[in-house]
Amino acid sequence: MNKPLLAIVVALAATSFVGCQSTHGNRSKTISADQLEPYECGTITRVHTFGSIFLASQPKPEDFEQAKDFGVKTVLNIRHESEITDFNEPKLVTDLGMTYINLPWKKTSELTDAVFEKTSHILNTSERPILFHCSSANRVGAVWIPWRVFEGGLDIEDAVAEAKTIGLRSPALEQ
Repeated sequence: MNKPLLAIVVALAATSFVGCQSTHGNRSKTISADQLEPYECGTITRVHTFGSIFLASQPKPEDFEQAKDFGVKTVLNIRHESEITDFNEPKLVTDLGMTYINLPWKKTSELTDAVFEKTSHILNTSERPILFHCSSANRVGAVWIPWRVFEGGLDIEDAVAEAKTIGLRSPALEQ
């Protein structure tokens, strides 16, 4: 095999083994940080970790496989089923042996105290690591605020700053 072709084959093989990892490059790191930290997992656009919670935008099917390989036990999706048309996320996640939880909401009118309470309960009691996602991490950021304030003791300004780092960009959801 000629050298340029060999280099391409080696590069492709190396990228096929890339999984979920800290942006600091330590794949074997235990997820237990008590502060928000950027992360990478396959093709997911936005990923941060906090403790053993991955806060993310929408994963693709292969990203769920990598997350499973990295030890994720529970997937919490806050998108409506009708928002995901490319694949059957509940089936894919459960077929991979992870627990799938769907707590859908999209509009601010759907973001009720009950949603906050259920989200808090899920984050506090589900088997970890948890992959918590919506489409762009905007909604994840919105429900992150009260969880960090009430469960983590963070002041509201710091919780909002974390939520914006995660992906919150909607002023209506921030309210």
